[in-house]
Amino acid sequence: MVDLFLGKVLVKNNKDKDELDTEREILLRLQNRILMLFFGSGDCERCQEFAPTLKDFYKRLTDEFYVERSAQLVLLYISLDPSEEKQEKFLKDMPKGCLFLLHEDAYRMELKAMFEVEEIPTVVVLRPDASMLSPNAVAEICTLGPDCFRNWQEGAELIDRNFMMAEEFDDTKMRSMTDPLRRLKYKAAANGSRSPVA
Repeated sequence: MVDLFLGKVLVKNNKDKDELDTEREILLRLQNRILMLFFGSGDCERCQEFAPTLKDFYKRLTDEFYVERSAQLVLLYISLDPSEEKQEKFLKDMPKGCLFLLHEDAYRMELKAMFEVEEIPTVVVLRPDASMLSPNAVAEICTLGPDCFRNWQEGAELIDRNFMMAEEFDDTKMRSMTDPLRRLKYKAAANGSRSPVA
């Protein structure tokens, strides 16, 4: 998937509009992640209606207020807006931290053709190897919400422990490689039935 964007400039939807333009920056941001390509336009009424749902979906999977660690998920807005001003206006409804391509980048139209996008809004979901998980996940996001990310993880065979609660790890923490043996050896002593054997 990273190969799709090497040599391109991805921009972060934040106050400073930080650009990711080096191979290293793009690798760090996209590698081993599920990528959602959101094809849309601020001129499209259905896109405007879908934007708050998508924003909430993305926040619930990447905001530490909701999850212990953010999901292995990247949202990239592929603007089909007629002008840069309209793109900028629509980006205000998009999640902070999502990425987008510059309006003057003709690669937007190449991606539209590559993924055979015929209607908007469309959310193409890609595995880390750039193969397609879903040609359009708009209905899935609207009906299942963040739960559909689990299906994507399984489909991508991506191991992620974001959804496991911290308590699930407490009993499995080991101090050393021999910790399980030590625990067995001293288990009887902990129960008070007999002393540890040397």
